[in-house]
Amino acid sequence: MNHTYAGETIRFEVTHKNRTSIGLRMDQYGIVEVLAPKGTSEEQVHKVLEANWALIQEKLKEMQTRMQGALKKTYEYGETFLYLGKAYPISITHDETIQKDHVVFDGKTLHIQVKQQEDAIIRQALKRYYYQQCKAIVEKSIKFHQSHFKMKPRSVKIVDSKKNWGTCNGNLELTFNWKLAMAPQEVIDYVVVHEMCHMVHLNHDRSFWRLVGKIMPDYKEREAWLAVSSWRMTV
Repeated sequence: MNHTYAGETIRFEVTHKNRTSIGLRMDQYGIVEVLAPKGTSEEQVHKVLEANWALIQEKLKEMQTRMQGALKKTYEYGETFLYLGKAYPISITHDETIQKDHVVFDGKTLHIQVKQQEDAIIRQALKRYYYQQCKAIVEKSIKFHQSHFKMKPRSVKIVDSKKNWGTCNGNLELTFNWKLAMAPQEVIDYVVVHEMCHMVHLNHDRSFWRLVGKIMPDYKEREAWLAVSSWRMTV
């Protein structure tokens, strides 16, 4: 569900529990979960959201800052970038005869070959490499976890997002943030399973988390990596 207030829109879910007051918490995707006593009206939920609007926006901005990356990178030999959870140095080769700028990873170094040795061009080549790798890694993970689901995603896209690691809509269309290629494989698998579970449960109710936990019992530890280390995922 969405709620718009003061010119801003947030995504939220409501979980009704045996409790006496309304509580709020935010997941790693920036979705606000409203923990409400049974019988709480939608109007009451909206009032609580608006009363805490400034704090919610502050937390959303903090999350977006982590996803954008707090480190300013250079594009010189020896600078390191994450790939599958580990930091690797880059090397730059300037070659005007190559057909296309590209990256080759040999297990130890990210070798970047470009026609023009400019920071913007080097960055674009590296970013394109992450897009390509993320697509292949995500599709392989989807195939591996497909046995847990009766339905299959209709499409899988890699996108540039400042807010989400992944999404799933009612048409079973999945999207994933290209920066996931920088995360460890087990974290990528968690995001994949998270979005595939949304093919069954579009919200974050108990049934959704029960399904995630059934497939991946240690999902909280994997999710925590994003909260702690996402600021390092930058190009």
